[in-house]
Amino acid sequence: MIRPARESDLQEVEKIFHEILDHEAETVNYSNWIKGKYPTRAHAEKAWKEGTLYVGEDETGRLFGCANLNHIQLDEYVKIPWEYEGEGDEVFVIHMLCIRPDCARQGRGKEFIAFSEELARTRGCKTVRIDTYEGNKPAESLYTSLGYRLAGKTLFFFQQVIWENLICLEKKL
Repeated sequence: MIRPARESDLQEVEKIFHEILDHEAETVNYSNWIKGKYPTRAHAEKAWKEGTLYVGEDETGRLFGCANLNHIQLDEYVKIPWEYEGEGDEVFVIHMLCIRPDCARQGRGKEFIAFSEELARTRGCKTVRIDTYEGNKPAESLYTSLGYRLAGKTLFFFQQVIWENLICLEKKL
């Protein structure tokens, strides 16, 4: 089940961030995120206060992931040659999609994307957009397998923390 986050979820969301970043430190850093810089509890708390933080909860009540779902397009999105038009609230953006490492490859990412698309439809959105680090091949593969098209790539000063090339993908609803 995916639901809006509660304040009581914030500690567990922060734990998910740490698990992902610790796992990547031991294996491959697909996300290019930096522990203590992004994502952090402060990022989750801001999204929660804005009512845009969602969590995935398994049948036992354990959180398996989270995402920030809103209409905020990063400034760099203007550099992308989007095929599917949309302005303001017509565009739904998936940010900070995180799945616990021990829950990976169980369909949880697909579940979050499907939930996000349905939420976007109920809000009258025309398109969904998402970005990921150019080296995050597992995420890129997931998104393209779900019908997202590569719209472009550009240099971002992500969260005013990391200079990186992000690929941007989109799907028409």
